[in-house]
Amino acid sequence: MTQNEYNKKIETLITWAKAYYVYDNPLASDEEYDKLSRECLAFEQETPTLSHPNSPNKRVGGFVLEGFEKASHLSRMWSQEDVFNTLELEDWIKRAQKVNTNLEFYCEPKFDGASLNLIYENGVLKQAITRGDGSVGEDVTNNVKTIHSIPLQIEEKSLIEIRGEIVIKKADFEKINEERALNNEQLFANPRNAAAGSLRQLDPNITAKRKLFFNVWGIGENSLEYKNLSDKMNYIYSLGFVKPPLQKICKNTHEIEELYHEIIKSRDTIEMMLDGMVVKIDDIETQDELGYTVKFPRWSCAYKFPAVEKTTKLKDIILQVGRTGVVTPVAIVEPTLIDGSTVSRATLHNFDEIQRLDLRINDEVIIIKSGDIIPKITKVFTERRTGEEAIINRPTSCPECESELLDEGTQIKCQNLDCPSRVVNSIIYFASKNCMNIDGLGNKIVETLVKEKKIYDILDLYSLKYEDLENLEGFKEKKINNLLNAIENTKKSSLHRVINALGIEHIGEVASKQICLEFGLDVVSIDYNSLVALDGIGEQMANSFCEFMRVNEELVGKLINTINPTVEEKIEVSENAFKGKTVVITGTMSVSRGEIKKQLEALGAKVSSSVSKKTDYVIFGEDAGSKYDKAVELNVKTINEEEMNKMANKSSNINQ
Repeated sequence: MTQNEYNKKIETLITWAKAYYVYDNPLASDEEYDKLSRECLAFEQETPTLSHPNSPNKRVGGFVLEGFEKASHLSRMWSQEDVFNTLELEDWIKRAQKVNTNLEFYCEPKFDGASLNLIYENGVLKQAITRGDGSVGEDVTNNVKTIHSIPLQIEEKSLIEIRGEIVIKKADFEKINEERALNNEQLFANPRNAAAGSLRQLDPNITAKRKLFFNVWGIGENSLEYKNLSDKMNYIYSLGFVKPPLQKICKNTHEIEELYHEIIKSRDTIEMMLDGMVVKIDDIETQDELGYTVKFPRWSCAYKFPAVEKTTKLKDIILQVGRTGVVTPVAIVEPTLIDGSTVSRATLHNFDEIQRLDLRINDEVIIIKSGDIIPKITKVFTERRTGEEAIINRPTSCPECESELLDEGTQIKCQNLDCPSRVVNSIIYFASKNCMNIDGLGNKIVETLVKEKKIYDILDLYSLKYEDLENLEGFKEKKINNLLNAIENTKKSSLHRVINALGIEHIGEVASKQICLEFGLDVVSIDYNSLVALDGIGEQMANSFCEFMRVNEELVGKLINTINPTVEEKIEVSENAFKGKTVVITGTMSVSRGEIKKQLEALGAKVSSSVSKKTDYVIFGEDAGSKYDKAVELNVKTINEEEMNKMANKSSNINQ
């Protein structure tokens, strides 16, 4: 693999990882993700100095979402090394036998859901945290307390972390999707996707209705004294946690393989989705000797299930418009029985995938299913064509609102804020804390207002009256007045906040501020050449911005007239230590990070939310966490608050 080929593949892998871990909206099957990950990993192992700093192969988990408080695990949550066949399993065992030749293996099904860490202290559930990045996750304690399979109190009084998988039973998953279909809501792709989305609901009542289930698979921080993992886990189950089916102590590869195939045969009868079997060395002393790599424990691996393939025929392609406006092609195939269920649809991810496969209507194809509810097309039998096949063209207009689509190659998106498929999400984003911060206008309320036809787009928020809301369920006088006042208070906001709140593809807070400082109220009518001439605004960003404004010119113009935003004047900043530098702030400071951000931006710095090789400084306070660690890993200069103030004051004295 060349460097250029690797760069293209790793960018795809990063996109898939973010979609899976951040948005719970997978863009690739597990099989496809695993294959690409392993290709990239092979290159990274051969040429470590050329590996991408943001490679998902260097990560333990995903990302932490906004909306929940961040919380640290007491001990790190690790990923699993994947093995896919007997040879890879034997290689893994041989590596472990270098420490101890007399091994036994603790084996159990691997459930397909969302990882969760429970912290108990003095016998009481103190905190529940999602995996996050492996060190820091989201505090979902309130939601977890609604899950009946998680004890709120246990007999063990020492401080202990109990880890497992949040899953949804297959029957409950089908019911959830039936309800979502009736409500015209986007269906969950699979039970894992539904479990992760349900666990992260801001409203615990929604979580409670989803019938989530907790399967224990491990322990983090603990002071339990056992020689074997199996004994330690049996003690955990005795505290009130459900014991998974088909657990067994295996003594060799043959016994592991026997159990593996037994689980494969039984997975249709098990209520929850499985995607493999976990194999762990039972002896805890050996575990300690083997230790960990940067990503996973050397004493544990996941033996993944093989995918199931079938041949069928492509009958049609339909288009789905997601809540963010992304248009996704879905394959309609001749109904085919795969792995115990009849399949009539298959995912295609995007139109680049259609082009890569050279897929046409009436083609005979192979579809593959590996755990996920929606299979994918992996091969086209071009040699079987009869001449009746029809070429599939890329769409140019939205199937919902008929607006012209923004085609960026891999992604095709409807930019129309009035599109029925994306209107709810656009209003939710507009009102969110990091945008217009309309207190009281949460997801559920937006959905209600749109469903009841009280609003049709963002602009309608500013036409809401008391009488529009008084007859809606749950709306009392105080709540109505607070909401209307919160909307009114967004008037006179900074122009860049309004532009950022529109959710323009590739345009975040920093770019919005830069564009508004340069062009002021002319932002609606900026031409491409003027925009791309700005430092830091690339062709893709400029094209996205211009296309968005062309599609939404009338709505954005009316919105600006209604809000009457303040326009910041562009002030030339004198030379100083932070001018033109990219800065990341992390940890707890003596003042809020928002204040420090304003101070640095006034000095001409660009404040970013993530650390990369392009970062100039990471300014850290107490409990700095993973961003500080990444800065050290990438050799990015780190400074504390005191050092930052000295540099800022020195710059100020020089400029006087």
